[in-house]
Amino acid sequence: MATARFAWGIDVGNRALKAIKLVRGDSGLRIDDFEVIEHENVLSNAGDNKEALIQAALANFVQRHPSKGGVAAISVSGVSSFARFIKLPPVEPKKIPDIVRFEAIQQIPFPLDDVEWSYQLFQSPDSPEVEVGIFAMRHELVNQHIKHFTDVNLNVQVVQMNPLAVYNAMYYDGRIKGTTMIIDLGAENSDLIIAEGESIWLRSIPIGGNNFTDVLVKSFKLPFGKAEELKRNANTSKYARQIFQAMRPVFADLVAEIQRSIGFYSSVHRDSRIAKVLALGGTFRLAGLQKYLQQNLQLEVEKLHEITAGAPTDVKLASNFNQNLPSLISAYGLAIQAMGEGKITSNLLPRRIRREQLWRDKTKWFSAAAAAFVLGTGLAAGGYYLQSVEYQQAQDVRQNCDTLNAKGKELDASWRSQVEGAGSADRQKITNVRAMLSGHQLWPGILCDILSALPKPPEDMRKLLAVPRQERNVILIDRCVSQYSDDLLRSIASGQLGPDIAAPLPNDPALPAGCRGFIVTINLTTPHKDGFLFVLLGPTSYISNLQKMNHAWMDQYNSQNPATRKNYYIAKAFTPTGQKQLINDPERLQAMDTSYAALMGLANVQQASTGGGEGEEGGGETPSFNPAPGAAAEAIRYQDRLTGEDRRSDWEMKVVLIVVIDPGSKPSAPGQ
Repeated sequence: MATARFAWGIDVGNRALKAIKLVRGDSGLRIDDFEVIEHENVLSNAGDNKEALIQAALANFVQRHPSKGGVAAISVSGVSSFARFIKLPPVEPKKIPDIVRFEAIQQIPFPLDDVEWSYQLFQSPDSPEVEVGIFAMRHELVNQHIKHFTDVNLNVQVVQMNPLAVYNAMYYDGRIKGTTMIIDLGAENSDLIIAEGESIWLRSIPIGGNNFTDVLVKSFKLPFGKAEELKRNANTSKYARQIFQAMRPVFADLVAEIQRSIGFYSSVHRDSRIAKVLALGGTFRLAGLQKYLQQNLQLEVEKLHEITAGAPTDVKLASNFNQNLPSLISAYGLAIQAMGEGKITSNLLPRRIRREQLWRDKTKWFSAAAAAFVLGTGLAAGGYYLQSVEYQQAQDVRQNCDTLNAKGKELDASWRSQVEGAGSADRQKITNVRAMLSGHQLWPGILCDILSALPKPPEDMRKLLAVPRQERNVILIDRCVSQYSDDLLRSIASGQLGPDIAAPLPNDPALPAGCRGFIVTINLTTPHKDGFLFVLLGPTSYISNLQKMNHAWMDQYNSQNPATRKNYYIAKAFTPTGQKQLINDPERLQAMDTSYAALMGLANVQQASTGGGEGEEGGGETPSFNPAPGAAAEAIRYQDRLTGEDRRSDWEMKVVLIVVIDPGSKPSAPGQ
C-alpha cells in the first residue's frame, strides 16, 4: 500500500459520499483532489432505495475520478462494528498474537469464524504495559459494504472503522496533545474518541445532525428536506429564535451523553484530565453548537480550519474544500492509512480479498512456470488420447453400472412409499405432544439470568447494615414487565413498544432482522450514592454484568448438546431514561403513602379483631406494624420495611433488555 501512486479515502455517510485523494510529494502527503456527492435522500429515510442511492453516488464518483493505478480505503460505521480495549499481562512479544486471539474469543460476542477481526497494540516507549484494541464486524455486513465499491472496480485495500480513521487523521496532523477528546458529529450518529498518549477510548452515540432536523420536522410540520434547509440557515432566518428553541432538547441530550462518557472515562482513568475538545463533522456548521458545548462542558472546544496535507491547488476546489473540511476528516484519515502513514494499521478487509490481492501481486513470478507448462502440453495431449481409447473399451461395464443404478432407485422409491411413510399420522401426534412442552424452561432461565447479574449481598444481614446506606452495593428490582414481538426490529422502530424503547441502531449484529423475542423492562432502585454509574457504567455494574454474560449466553445457545442448549440470548441491555431520586418522584411517594396507609389499616383491623389488650381474652401476639421509636412521622411513611431507614434518597431508574429467542425463525402467528 505504501508504494501506491495515490490513494482515495472514501466515506459513504448517511447524507453524502465524501472522498479525498492523497499523493506523495517532496514534503510528505498532499491533497490532490476531493469530492462531496450528496444523496438525493438521507439514507436512513430511504428504505429499500438505500442500496440504489449508494450505487448511484459511487457510479458518479468513478465516472468523474479515474482510479486506475491507485488504491482505496473505505470506512464502516462505529455502531455496526465492535471495538474493545484490554490490557495484556507482561509476556514475550512472540506470544502476544496467541493471547490476543484468546482475548478475541472471550470479548467478541460471536464465533470468530463469523466475523472479520483485527487488532492494534498500544504501548508507550517508557511503559511496560501493553494495551490491545480488538476490532470486529460480521462477515455479511463487511462483504455487503465492500461489494458496492468492487462493483465499480475500485481497488479496496483498507476497511477501517470511522472513529479510528478520524484518530489517524488527527494523529498525523499532530492535533493530539495531552488528553484530547474528539467529537465527530455525523448525520445519524456521533463518534466520541478520547486520546491520551498511546491509548484511545471510543464510544458511538445515536445522536447526530438528523436529530436536529427531526425536531424541526415535528415542530414546524415540514418535509425533511425543507427542515434540513431551515436548520442550515437558522442563524440568518427571521425565525432563528423559534428554530433554536425547538432544537434545544437535542442540544441538551447531546451534552448529557458527552458528559456521561467523560464521567465514565474519568472513573476508569482517575489521573486523566481532558485538556481540549476537537469538533468535527458537518453538523458543527450549526450556529451556536460550538459555543453551547464549550459553556456546558467547561472545556475548550476547537473547530478544524486546516489540515497538514493542505488544500487542492485549484482555487475553486480549494474554496469548496475548506467549506466542507469538517466532514472530510474521516476520508482524510482513510487515505493516510492507505498510503502507509496511519498510526493505527488494523484492517477489516476480508481475508478472502487479501488472498486474492496476494496472488495478483505474485502473478509476475509465475511467468516462467507458465512457459514450462506450454512446453509440456504435447505430452499431456498424448496422455489424453490414450485415456480416450481406454474409456471407449469400457462401454459394456458402464452400461451394467447404469442398469444397477436404475434398479437401486426403483427399490429406494418402494421403500419410501411402502415402509418409510407408514405410521406418519401417529408420528405427527407424537410431534404435537412434544411441541406442547417446547419452551417451558424459557422464562425460568431468563429470570434466573436477570437475578444472577445483580450484586450478591452478604449472607449475614448484620454485615450489610454495618455499611452506610449510600455505600451499599445493593440493587432492588421493584417491577419486571415483558412485551412479546414476532419482529423486534420492526416493533421497536415503529414505537409500538413505548416511547422509552428507542429504535436500535441500523445493521446491529446483535439484533438480526426478522428475529422474535421479548422487550423486558425492569424498574429498580438502589441506595448507592453513585446511582446511575453504579447500575450502568461501573466495571461491576448491573449492565456490565449482563454484557459479560452475553458471550456465555451465545455459547450455550450455539451448543449442540440439548441438555445445555439455551434457546435465547440477551442481545441488548441499556437504560432508556436517566435516574431520579425517590424524593423527586411525586407518583412514587404517593404510592409509598398508599402502601403505608394500607399497612397501618391492616394492622389496626387485626388488632381490633383479636381484642388488642393484654388482659382481654384471645389476646397474644398480633401481627402489626410498629415503627422505630423516636423516628419522625414523615420519615416513617417512607422507611425501608426491612432496615427501618429512610428510602427517599434512594435512586430509581429503568433497565431494558432485548431478549432474542430462536433467531432466524418466526412464529406462525403473533403471540405464539
